Amino acid sequence: MRTTVITPALGTVLAALLLLSGCAASGASGSSGAVGSDVATPSAEAAASVVVDDAWVKAVDGGMTGLFGQVVNDGSRDVVLVGATTDAAASAELHETVESDGAMRMREKEGGFAIAAGDALALEPGANHVMLMGLDGPLLAGDEVTVTLEFDDGSTLDVTAPVKDYTGANEQYDDGHGSH
Repeated sequence: MRTTVITPALGTVLAALLLLSGCAASGASGSSGAVGSDVATPSAEAAASVVVDDAWVKAVDGGMTGLFGQVVNDGSRDVVLVGATTDAAASAELHETVESDGAMRMREKEGGFAIAAGDALALEPGANHVMLMGLDGPLLAGDEVTVTLEFDDGSTLDVTAPVKDYTGANEQYDDGHGSH
């Protein structure tokens, strides 16, 4: 599954149309017609250069699960994935795999994941992933989950991923205070 994003050129056209419609409305109503934060700025375009290939979420009865796939930076600048949110869970965190007491454990990735221009970040079971915690209910194979990825420049990218059965990678998760 490949998630597409609106290109900066299309965003510029849409912003121009909004500005023109705002000018027409300001003549009739006396408002300023300012377009505010709806216009993309060069410093908030990380998400515009990112696509997510083969996104999926592990089916579970409840508790927690993960979002997996390939986060591809097709842009000419490095980007940093710093967070995630979803309506399907109370919270979402970026997790990495680390060795702790002779075992591989998952824990929150401080500072996020840097993705070089032209490179990709693999999100895989038993490795780096987006952890969805405090699920609102079961996630069954065939369901879909939307997760919003957040970048260090404030831009976001919505990823809609199918839920799939998966029996491998029985991970242990470490919140910094022991397993949970």
